[in-house]
Amino acid sequence: MTATSANPRYSLAANFRFATRLAGIALALILALPFHGLWRLFRLSSPWPMYFLAAVAWIIGARRHTIGRSLTRDVVFLSNHLSWLDIPLLAGRNGTAFVAKSDLEKVPVIGWLCGLNRTLFVDRTARMSIADQIAELRDALAEVWSITIFAEGTTGDGQTLLPFKPALLAVLDPPPPGVRVQPVLIDYGTAMADIAWLGDEPGAVNARRVLSRRGTFTATLTFLEPFDPAGLAGRKAVAAEARARMLAA
Repeated sequence: MTATSANPRYSLAANFRFATRLAGIALALILALPFHGLWRLFRLSSPWPMYFLAAVAWIIGARRHTIGRSLTRDVVFLSNHLSWLDIPLLAGRNGTAFVAKSDLEKVPVIGWLCGLNRTLFVDRTARMSIADQIAELRDALAEVWSITIFAEGTTGDGQTLLPFKPALLAVLDPPPPGVRVQPVLIDYGTAMADIAWLGDEPGAVNARRVLSRRGTFTATLTFLEPFDPAGLAGRKAVAAEARARMLAA
């Protein structure tokens, strides 16, 4: 039987890398959880999800290279989307929370881990609750969180920037006072083909492929100049401005 993208074969070395990295991630979680619980017990803002996610990216082999200055508060990051690895890379850099599909909340372990990082789950099909979801996003920003939205709405191949979906930016129409938008470009360089999550590849297969990859790679985060969305005419204009800046970069 030949290997396929849905059922690939792995060498003994690849299986060893997969098992070792998985064990490393589990150990990082075991070490971080008690400290996170202690911080929450005293109602302190816990940095441990950020430390854990940074460790996950490093264990997988990503060596982060940052260009530009990342804002840390009162900001909505608009980023391209290439892989689930985007999340530990970005959150491991600045502790940002994410907007994700509600389906992810139901995934065992993954949904729980997302909750630890204050992920905001939205149901794009529940039109009756959109107003409540926008209110939740605004409340999150009011609590001095930073939020990341993958404005393409899906993962791309890293060679092109997909059209942005203005509907995802409803929280910025109108924008909360004082909130800025900062576009972010993620680039996996020569490892792009190994990391990118394309088409209908099952998530477990993609994760296995990424965790089995040989060696390390450079993951570049480029934080572009932030802008004030209040000066633009609605979320379509905000999406267009952010995309234009990312294309120029």
